Amino acid sequence: MIESLVTSLCLTLGFWTVQFNPSNSELTLRHDSGVAIVGVCALEVGDQVWRLDSSRDGVDARLAFIDANNNAQGYLTFNDQGDRLEMHAYHRTRQFYNGRVLFTGRVYTPRGSFACRTNPDTSETILTLTSGPADSLLFDSIFMPETDVAVRFEASSLQLDTRERADDSTQTDLYNLTASGRIEKSAEATFVVTCDRDYFKKRWVPYYAPIDRTRCPKAPTGWMSWNVYFDKATAQDNLAEARIAQEFLQPFGLEIWSIESWQGNSDQLPVSKFYNMNLETNEEQFPLGMKRLADDIRALGFRPGLWTAPFGTGSEEFYQAHKDWFLHNAEGQPISSWNGKYTLDPTNDEAIAHLRHIHDVAAHQWGYEFFKIDGMSGSGPGYSAHLFERPEVVAQFKNPNQHAPFERCVQALREGIGDDRIFLACQGHFSGPEAAYADAARTGADIVSANQPVKWSNVLNQAGRTLNQVFVNNIVFYTDPDTLLVRDLPLEEARVSATIVALPGQLTFFGDKLANLPSEKTTILQQTLPVCDVKPGALYPYFDQLAVWDLKVARKFGAWDVVALFNWTEEEATLAANFAELGLKPGAYVGYEFWTQTPLGVEKERFQINVPPHAVRLLAISPAIDRPQFLSSDRHLTQGAVDLQDCSWNDNDLTLNVKIALVANHTTVAKFNLPANFQLEGVQADAVDVSSELDGATLAVALRAQESGVYQCALKFEKK
Repeated sequence: MIESLVTSLCLTLGFWTVQFNPSNSELTLRHDSGVAIVGVCALEVGDQVWRLDSSRDGVDARLAFIDANNNAQGYLTFNDQGDRLEMHAYHRTRQFYNGRVLFTGRVYTPRGSFACRTNPDTSETILTLTSGPADSLLFDSIFMPETDVAVRFEASSLQLDTRERADDSTQTDLYNLTASGRIEKSAEATFVVTCDRDYFKKRWVPYYAPIDRTRCPKAPTGWMSWNVYFDKATAQDNLAEARIAQEFLQPFGLEIWSIESWQGNSDQLPVSKFYNMNLETNEEQFPLGMKRLADDIRALGFRPGLWTAPFGTGSEEFYQAHKDWFLHNAEGQPISSWNGKYTLDPTNDEAIAHLRHIHDVAAHQWGYEFFKIDGMSGSGPGYSAHLFERPEVVAQFKNPNQHAPFERCVQALREGIGDDRIFLACQGHFSGPEAAYADAARTGADIVSANQPVKWSNVLNQAGRTLNQVFVNNIVFYTDPDTLLVRDLPLEEARVSATIVALPGQLTFFGDKLANLPSEKTTILQQTLPVCDVKPGALYPYFDQLAVWDLKVARKFGAWDVVALFNWTEEEATLAANFAELGLKPGAYVGYEFWTQTPLGVEKERFQINVPPHAVRLLAISPAIDRPQFLSSDRHLTQGAVDLQDCSWNDNDLTLNVKIALVANHTTVAKFNLPANFQLEGVQADAVDVSSELDGATLAVALRAQESGVYQCALKFEKK
């Protein structure tokens, strides 16, 4: 907590309060959003440090820099522009000294914030992501998702470091802040802090609302049939696939089994022919009905999910029975759309009530818990949001003056499924009302065309759309890049798609036929589960196909980077993970490549690696330590971020104590770096089968347990 201080300066500037305590030269900046910055500002001139004090001259709105002879030689002034506070350091009259103005202190924010970047640079070549309280020399801001406030800092040199919270009762997050700037003969030094309210709302997300984590605490995972069965999957097909997934994927974190193309007349495209609005079921493919299928799915340990496209219908009978629910052009002819030959009128109260009703039935009578609702924003006029905005369509509404007609549809869908069900908006845009009502949104295009296998061009599109929209992931909603398909892709391309989907912590669904899936492809699926808790490190969109993606992982026991080097081209390329460009502090780093299971040794500037065409290499990069240390795990492509629970070194008995989550009857291999002056004495673990192998400086420890859980093992070393 920040105590009230005796001050010689107390200014109220816009939404800021500035206080100065002369007894310890501490400056406190408080903003009414709950942010406080507390620290010491000084001027370094040569080998002297000039402290900050009261102005001494009766000018109450500024402070003075006091030199070694106790004279005021410069001033610090404060200028507010509402939520923006500027501090200017300048010389007193005609002075010729050069120096560095340095602010060192702490930033307090309400709980739930994280460090990030909000000031884009046109020269950026790296996508930055974070898991846990991660830091980077590139970060210039702190974001508070609950209030949509970004604390943005501007200085010539800036460093934010997240402090571990020692007292959870404070309900505050704490960061160390160092900011500096040069004061020259011809220049002032300026430090700016802005509490940017409605950061997302006033830029990209007008319906901004943070994710409801009581309903959807983590990114959903699951399987759906359309991308391989297309419109032909039956109830038995779904259950047969689910039984395979129960054995090979459920233990790793697969949760949802979602049913597609179940409606009447849904056995053949286009969707506009489907009976999307009357709960009529395709009896040939689903003879026992949708409630029975939900029960059967739940009996296998999965949460049942359902696809709907409710903004229109292909049913002539339903249309004739409810003709005034649908849109007609000026000539009286039905307006068709992607969702149906007949498109509902979003201003018709009875039609809106019907949307609410059918989803209420599917949720609370049939028992479905996850809803993928299609035909929403999309990218063209055939989708509902676009269609309902067209002037010639608006003119045909029952109520042309209806405010936000598409929003009332989305709201009705949420009300129908209820506050305890997961809502995936497909396609869902962060620029529309889906942000306020949906838990997840399909931000990727279809990964396949109808009745076609997945292709490299689809994977490239998946990457581009992820780069463009992942800046809202795990904040506004969980982004869905569409399903991860591996069966028909070459191995290297399958690894690329898995990295695109999983490294940013996106919603992760599969869609391959699982029977006889090659073991190496099954392993790729397993290595994406469960979804790692990842947030964007840069809160703005990218429009280029960046080749380097950097996930910064921070846990109480350590921090490391997982860096993806993508070769999008047709030729082999030499790609590099440059430590300075990644925002890493200067020093030596040890690396390990995940997909080829290759140690990279220790480097001080970069890891450089040859990457085949249409491939990715995934590097774990950790600060090198002169003792045994954890390098990587083959359990998950985040290389420890999901499975490693603790890792601590005891210098007294030269033991590395590891706590790791294991999946029943699945071998996890953890890799450790072993400096030349250490050798392994033995590994001890209870209820775990253990084996170890040393290859050069890399120690591989294989762990296997009969039951899933968190296990402890101790690696005992001795010095040579």
